[in-house]
Amino acid sequence: MLRFLLYMTAVVHFTTCADLPACQGDNKCFVCTVTGPTVIDINGQVNSVQDRCAYTLMKTTSIPGLKVHVTFQERRRKDVSFLDSVILQLEDAGVNIKLEQGGRVMLGDKEKTLTTTAQTVHGVALSKDAAGVTAKMSKGNYMMTVFFDGSTAQIHIKAPKASPPTVEGLCGNSKKFSEEKASDYSPKDCETKHTDTSNSGIDCTKMTQRCNILKDAPFSQCKSYADPQPYITACSSTLCKYPAVDGFKCQFLEAYARVCSLYNDDILKGWRAKVECSTNFQALCLDRFCSTNEFCGDSLTGGTRCHCRAIFASTYENTLGKTKKCDGSSVSVSLVGCLLEDKGIKYSDLHLFDSTCKGEMNSKTHMVTMNFDTKTKPCGTMVRLDADGNMIDRNGVIVETTREEVMDLTCPFVIPNIDIDFSLDIKITSGSSAGGEVKYTIDSGPWKYTLTMKAYTDAARTQSVTSDTILKLNQKIWFAMVADGLDSKLVALVTQSCYATNVPEASGTLRYELITNGCSNKADKTVQVENNGEGTSNYFSFNIFRFSGKSKEVYLHCQMNLCVKEGNTCAPNCSSGSRRRRSSMHKYVDEKPAVLLMSWTS
Repeated sequence: MLRFLLYMTAVVHFTTCADLPACQGDNKCFVCTVTGPTVIDINGQVNSVQDRCAYTLMKTTSIPGLKVHVTFQERRRKDVSFLDSVILQLEDAGVNIKLEQGGRVMLGDKEKTLTTTAQTVHGVALSKDAAGVTAKMSKGNYMMTVFFDGSTAQIHIKAPKASPPTVEGLCGNSKKFSEEKASDYSPKDCETKHTDTSNSGIDCTKMTQRCNILKDAPFSQCKSYADPQPYITACSSTLCKYPAVDGFKCQFLEAYARVCSLYNDDILKGWRAKVECSTNFQALCLDRFCSTNEFCGDSLTGGTRCHCRAIFASTYENTLGKTKKCDGSSVSVSLVGCLLEDKGIKYSDLHLFDSTCKGEMNSKTHMVTMNFDTKTKPCGTMVRLDADGNMIDRNGVIVETTREEVMDLTCPFVIPNIDIDFSLDIKITSGSSAGGEVKYTIDSGPWKYTLTMKAYTDAARTQSVTSDTILKLNQKIWFAMVADGLDSKLVALVTQSCYATNVPEASGTLRYELITNGCSNKADKTVQVENNGEGTSNYFSFNIFRFSGKSKEVYLHCQMNLCVKEGNTCAPNCSSGSRRRRSSMHKYVDEKPAVLLMSWTS
């Protein structure tokens, strides 16, 4: 739907102008500009596109068989739509030429590669330079030029003064905007209204002052050629509710300057440097091809990147993707590339519990797919019981650089319950054993002490696990980490990490995190850590599991450090947003961390 009102937000500007350098003698030029979400008709009225539909921008009997359509989509906000593409419908040839984001040109369903040298396709001369894509077509004494840079579309028609073209569509004198909706190019839900939170960081007064630059030098020299007021109105009404990012601070100035250049190529030379628009932002987005659910915008690290469109991103609230397939033993998950970038995560750093199982990014959709099969490619899948006693499979997406689990892959299907007992089989790395415990004597510099890891079947830690203890799958097990021979007033024992593998080597590719940087794995609600870094003993617990596949053994690797208490905070900061950061106050005094190994088998 296109709302009709004066001086609102989305501009199509269509004006009759004086003779241009390209329009000599008996010719006149007629210019139409669409920028952002705004439309200005031939009467100078500013109108606002309120939805994400396609509209017929221009059709004229002077160049029959041609219709120009435009599509709109949201970007960072759900309630503001922007010009997204231009479609040249060649009715006689039955062909559409679509000018898309990034300078991509589609001829039907095939991409057309363009250069600065024009190529003629069905009577349309197509070319591409550093500024954008240009399409030219003519009929008799009439010539139409369409330019599109990804944010602004400008059309100018050169016509005899005695025979001005009759223009229909949004560029013409259309009063019933609903009649200009191009349903064949509009998504089904394009008229659905969306709301968004107000942006308190926008200074409307400052933005209006910015837009009013068009009244001042050097732009004031163009006033006799083209009225700047429609562009000022479009600029201020947009930037009073949408952040001045992604080149919008200069986009409306750029659009007006391009109109002015049609009259005089020299009058605005060097204007960008004078108004802090050192580069053409849209030129930075050329040849950056985002998916249909993305748009090109500023990158925090400099340059540009593909961002998620707001409505699309809202369907992934509090998650980075969705499980696409849960079919028997086979599981597939699809992660959103632009959401990963929002979190500063490289898709190449992602893997499942087994680090050899990585994701693949689709070059067109930028979706990252990861999959596993518990029968043929388990990828470190764990086996546990749910609350009803049914056996389930669980895996997760891990960020290699932080060891954080960013997505749980537990499918709703269950495996029929099987009566399997797990016996805890203690394997000693050094020291001596007494039932379900590992002892390790440490002599590191001035520190000499005995470190013990002991397993229990109760929270009070009174029932020790022995070599004869039978543990059930998913049963809770408690571990005590105790350093004997140290003064608890001077130092504290910090369990820095604990993780499980399916091989004795700590460097195994399959790795399930239980404790990372002293904090429990937030994705595994069964893991609890107590008194870590508070004294010379600490405790943790979790529900016992096994890995899917042929291997029945699970190896638990735990790393401990000593921390000097004086003037230091030894307890890890596990609050939200801090759990992966080691406190700068920690001072570990042992030359190398102590590592203990324990295993169990079914």
